[in-house]
Order: sequence, then C-alpha cells, then structure tokens
Amino acid sequence: MNQKQTPNYTFALIIVIAVCFLIGFVTTMNNSMIEFCKEAFKLSDAQGQLVNTAFYGAYALSIPFGFMMSKIGYKKTLILGLAVVGIGFIINWAAISSNLDASTAVVYTYFLGSMFVVALGIVMLQLVANPYVMVLGAPEKGAFRMTLSQALNSVATTLAPIFIGSVIIAGQIPTPAAVPAPYLGLGIFTLLLCVILVFLKLPEIKEEEQAAEATGVVKEYKSSVFKYPHVWLGALAIFMYMGLEIGIPSMLPAYFKADPTLPGKATDYLWLYWGGMMVGRFIGAAVLSKFQPRAILTFCLAGGALCVGISFMLNGMASVYCMLAAGLFHSVMWPLVFNLGLQELGPHTKSASGIINLGVVGAATLTPLMGLVVDNPSLGVGYAIAMMFIYYIYVLWFCWKGSKVGLK
Repeated sequence: MNQKQTPNYTFALIIVIAVCFLIGFVTTMNNSMIEFCKEAFKLSDAQGQLVNTAFYGAYALSIPFGFMMSKIGYKKTLILGLAVVGIGFIINWAAISSNLDASTAVVYTYFLGSMFVVALGIVMLQLVANPYVMVLGAPEKGAFRMTLSQALNSVATTLAPIFIGSVIIAGQIPTPAAVPAPYLGLGIFTLLLCVILVFLKLPEIKEEEQAAEATGVVKEYKSSVFKYPHVWLGALAIFMYMGLEIGIPSMLPAYFKADPTLPGKATDYLWLYWGGMMVGRFIGAAVLSKFQPRAILTFCLAGGALCVGISFMLNGMASVYCMLAAGLFHSVMWPLVFNLGLQELGPHTKSASGIINLGVVGAATLTPLMGLVVDNPSLGVGYAIAMMFIYYIYVLWFCWKGSKVGLK
C-alpha cells in the first residue's frame, strides 16, 4: 500500500518567517519614530500618538482583506502586501521631500497618510503570516510554529529601535527634512523582495483537507465564520493585547518627561523592552511543547501585571526597568491569543484571521486615549499606564472562558 508522503513546508515556513521579521521591523520602527516626530513637527503627546492611529487604524480593513485572501490565496496576498508596503514608503519619501516648504501640519499629514498606506500592506502580510504559519505542518504544533515565528519577529523589533537610535536619528536635528530618508531605503528593499517572491513557488493549502488528513475524521463546519463567537471574542482580546504590547513603549517618553531626573531619553531604553519580548518568545517556543497554552498565557498575564504593578511602588530607574521587564511576559501573548481564536475553523481560517486581526486597531484607539490621559493635568502618565490592568483582565477572561464559547 502506498502511503501519502507528508508535505515538506520548510521553505515556505522560512519565507513566512522572513515576512514576520519585516513586519516586526517596520512596526517597531514606526513606534520608535514617535518621539522624533513629536519634536520635528512640534506635537503634543496626543498628536504624537496619531502615528499609531494612522498605522494601526489600517487594521480596520482586516475583515475585507481576509475575505480577499480567501479568494486569491496566500501567495498573491503576500505579493500584494509587499508591493503596497514598498509603494507606501516611496510615497512617504516623495511627498515629504517635495513639500518641505509647506507648513509642518501639512507635512505631518503627508507623513501620516503615507504610513497608513504602508500599514495597509502590513495588514495583508499579517493576514498571511498568522494563519499560514498555523497550517504549515501538524495542527497540534501550530502554536509552537507561531511562537517561533514571533520570536524571530522580536529579533526585528529589538533591532529596530537600536537602528533608529544609533543610525537614523543619531546626531540629527529633529526637523521634517530628517524624517523620510530611512523610509526610502525600506521601500526599495521591500519592492525588490516583492519581485523575487513573484518567481518563487509557495504551497497553497486547503485547511479543511489538512485537518481531515491529520485526524482521519471529516469534520463538519458551520456555514459562516460569523457563527463562531470565539473568533470575535479573540479579536477583542487582540484589541486589548495591543494596549499591553505598545502601551509601555508608547508611554515611556511621557514618563521620562514627567520625571526630569531620569538619565538619558526613553528611546535609549526601549531596546530592553523589545529584547525582553524576543527572549520571551524563544523561551516560549521551547516550553510550549511541555505546557498547555492556556497555562502559559495565564502565567504571562500575571507576570506582566505584576511588573507594571510593582513599578508604581518604585521610583526612578528602578520603576522604569520594572516596566520594561513586562516585555518578557508580553512576548508570547499574541501567538497564544491568536491560536485560541483560530481553533476548529477549517475552511474559515483565512476569513477568521481577518476578523482577529481587526483587533489590532486597539493600538490605534487605546494609545491615543492613553495620550489624552497623559495630557490631562489632573491625571497624567501614571493613570494612563494603570489603564493596562483593564487589558490584562479581559485577556485572562478570554483565555479561560471566551475562547471556549461556541465550541463543543
């Protein structure tokens, strides 16, 4: 009897992991430029957070992009996403460089618009990366593969602020003219990668057939992804998680501004936060095969909340380091929440990825809201950081209750 050969997805996995690296680098680079942009464009804390709003607001289109991916497949969505990212970066360089004599408000508007275009491409890449990693191999190893890809994503998020601080803005006077240069190089690189991928062959996977082969059982699925409540609750969990992931790096500049005795600038220390996320994801990839995902997520939520809580009891750099340590615990929350939201979906996996990715608009909503709290003289940065405890509580509820709603 001939046995069906198990497909080898190694090459495809390498490609997707490379995309995860690009996603992490671009996303963190964008966040790391906020303080520089605030000085260049003379912005308040709330206005500076509009960089996050423009970037993460694009995730509002995750659902239609998810249905688009269901129609055209993983590879075409991947190529389209890279093309849009590259074009967005080129627009950033061209629009700002040719309008330096305009008011800073006008130039900043061009900057935000171009970053929104870049983010549209990042949304498409994110839609491909998350479910594709999940299905490139045995279903029971999906969380492990996603955590490993996110670990390499964290390598990029660690390198990006170092690259920004030591190469891009080092010695630069914060003016609009200094903003677009790094984006031109990224645009050219991304478009070259896009052209290369056009000629590479990547496997197209039908998730329902893969699940049947893995279990030996042909499972019946609901007629629509909208009939799975845990998917929508997962999107809200990602919404809350985004407030955790970028809450600390987004609020740290305001924290330094509130305490002039702190040495250096917030950007000098952000690499510790992203580095902690990188280390945590590599550790997570190692332990996921030994412990239940829900147990690991609970441990990380408790650890992150404890770090933030202790920071309120300390002063000076001790408080800062305690907040930065939360990155170690935030590290594996994204892949674990995403994995719980994609359970038992079969042919609806691509569309569900779009719905869950919609939750990333939390970064476009929660950080500006936190910025408004910082700008309020009667509240301040301490109250903004305390908002994170609300996010921790909801993700914990989703871990043990919400992710099981509607599933047998």
